[in-house]
Amino acid sequence: MTAVALQSVPLLNADGSTSTADLGEAPAYQRPAQPLHSRVAYAAAHVIPKPWADNVPGAPADVDWDATLAFRRHVYSWGLGVADAMDTAQRNMGLDAAATRELITRSAAEARAVGGSVVAGVNTDHVDEEFIPLDRIIDAYKEQLHFTEDAGAGTVLMASRHLARAAHAPADYERVYEEVLEAATQPVILHWLGEAFDPVLRGYFGEAATVLRIIQAAGDKVAGIKMSLLDAEAEIALRSQLPAGVRMFTGDDFNYVGLIEGDAGGEGAVHSDALLGAFAALAPSASAAIQALDAGDAARYRDILGPTEQLSRQIFAAPTYYYKTGVAFLSWLNGHQDAFSMVGGLHAARSLPHLSEIVRLAGASGALERPDLAAQRWSDLLRLNGVDA
Repeated sequence: MTAVALQSVPLLNADGSTSTADLGEAPAYQRPAQPLHSRVAYAAAHVIPKPWADNVPGAPADVDWDATLAFRRHVYSWGLGVADAMDTAQRNMGLDAAATRELITRSAAEARAVGGSVVAGVNTDHVDEEFIPLDRIIDAYKEQLHFTEDAGAGTVLMASRHLARAAHAPADYERVYEEVLEAATQPVILHWLGEAFDPVLRGYFGEAATVLRIIQAAGDKVAGIKMSLLDAEAEIALRSQLPAGVRMFTGDDFNYVGLIEGDAGGEGAVHSDALLGAFAALAPSASAAIQALDAGDAARYRDILGPTEQLSRQIFAAPTYYYKTGVAFLSWLNGHQDAFSMVGGLHAARSLPHLSEIVRLAGASGALERPDLAAQRWSDLLRLNGVDA
């Protein structure tokens, strides 16, 4: 391989022209010496495939479990928790039901081994039929719920495509969630996923009042709710109405900096905790920023995390459900996987100019853990695709 200068890399523009960018140096963030305490933060982690396997569209996922679990240890080493078997793990976009179950089992065991905190997605997606009645939806949720609890992971009760199709009124959502939550043996996190991430879920729950009724009726069965509507005002409005002890976990990869910092002012300030796909790409930055909040230094928090938001907006640009490609791309640039490949062939879901902008913004925001390796790999990828810059 041809050596690439640390400070400068080629960029590819949408019109085919090229320019250059300075990646700078890796930030000198330190891993926390004690548990993070001012915010609860989970990184929604991705899966890493075997690069030589038949991970083509429609094929069962063939996962490199050693690399996948090593990435989770990387997240834990920065004091963050792992949210697993969720959208970032390509659930319903390359990760099939059998691989999802194995991921939950392995990830929960890894968390126990290293003392990490893991929550895992519970859904109805192992059922192949598109349309099933409410009773079967409840049973499907319970089946996955019991499996996940038995594996030893916390639970994120994900939005169900089956329920989105079957529900005709708020009462249908309330009935399903009431019965599923009643079966839970530990408090769960609800998940309100917007149509930008999954168009089938348009109109899920109908309105915030439905969610509040579900949470209030559940008592201590709900630990929090993850909102992924990419609507900061809606998140702030709902979190202000949550019962005491119920956390708001932001899933807003466009506006997380202000939402996690929360309202300015003294006692009673309200903030969101975090359960973010973006934090899988930004674990060192996320950890350093929360460490700053732990130390009471909000300005330092904003200095660290603020520049990453533009990078996250690029990763999650429309069509947003292809954001997983950007997460895997940064994982590869940072040396957490040997190949830029994804289950289901999803590494082809973003263009080279799109990835080029990720490179530029990652360098500018301190998200490159090994800029020299990132420069080498990015330049090699461009040459492989016929771009001689």
